[in-house]
Amino acid sequence: MTKSIGILTAGGDSPGLNAAIRAVGKAAMNNYGMRVIGFRQGFRGLMQNRTIVLDASALSGILTIGGTILGTSRDKPHKMPVGDQIMDMTDAMVETYNLHHLDALVCLGGGGTAKNAYRLMEKGLNILTLPKTIDNDVFGTDVTFGYDTALTIAAEAIDRLHSTAHSHHRIIVVEIMGHNTGWLALGAGIAGGADAILIPEIPYDVEIVAEAILHRSRAGKPFSIVAVSEGALSKEAANKRGQLEKQIVEAKNKKEKKKAKAALAEFEANEMESTSKLTVKLEELTGLESRVTILGHVQRGGTPSPADRLLATRLGTACAQYINDGVFGVMVAACGDGTQAVPLEQVVGKRKTVPLNHPWINTARALHVCMGDD
Repeated sequence: MTKSIGILTAGGDSPGLNAAIRAVGKAAMNNYGMRVIGFRQGFRGLMQNRTIVLDASALSGILTIGGTILGTSRDKPHKMPVGDQIMDMTDAMVETYNLHHLDALVCLGGGGTAKNAYRLMEKGLNILTLPKTIDNDVFGTDVTFGYDTALTIAAEAIDRLHSTAHSHHRIIVVEIMGHNTGWLALGAGIAGGADAILIPEIPYDVEIVAEAILHRSRAGKPFSIVAVSEGALSKEAANKRGQLEKQIVEAKNKKEKKKAKAALAEFEANEMESTSKLTVKLEELTGLESRVTILGHVQRGGTPSPADRLLATRLGTACAQYINDGVFGVMVAACGDGTQAVPLEQVVGKRKTVPLNHPWINTARALHVCMGDD
């Protein structure tokens, strides 16, 4: 009997999604004779039964295209906006799965997608996930597809900022994406020759950063590049965040927890401007003209790098084989040059942060790159 599988992409878009869709679909059809359909706009499309047949024609010519042909959304199965209400639509998604007589559902996404897919798995669906995100923060995989492309874009941006920083003897602060982990800023900072790199894992002291810049200036280097992860926090802000998170954990009732969560949300909203505030403070402390560049979503766009296309293709073809072998409830992770089926319960609720003894951090320190802590 012909097996049928569904594919959806959820969360933020990422380079390599189309390469992964193509790999799953082509391997499933050509090697195992499976029928493949896609659901539009992530879990919302699964709820609404909005499908597209992923046949050879649909999969042709998408390898190098950025974004996702299926569309994506951040909607969650158990907290789905429906009209003016937020509803648990998990059962509707189960109905769609059964309506199409699916043997498996492949969910392409990051940590949030893994959580949502896990909820469907608990309802009895055969689930597999593939790790995509430019942040490279999915637990249990060596690397995520999308990261290499974003790393290249961010590093090239730093390359370009060097010339204007040098010409005007300026401090250029460049904010790089990465959510609450520093993989992207750290990698791009080292590759782009940044003079200071600030990441969430190492709370920074702005005066230490300023002194490092002044030390360069006194040595005859009148410009500096500061690469800042969007989730980087000063020591004071990190302490404040820790206190707010503690209040949520120690809340004695729902009212206290709601109040604590609101306080954390307000704190995070205020921190959205932290990079701009850091730039102003550095100019004040050093007396050097300072400018900020926020790269933003340009890091997600465009043609995926060859490395991301290769990774997405490797994971996608392995996914089709796992489905044929009856392996479900797993994330198809990159492991060395191969793949590994990691149980979803080992992935959900976890984040891969940069270890403080990571070789990249050691490399940066060996180059006397200021990490904001010494």
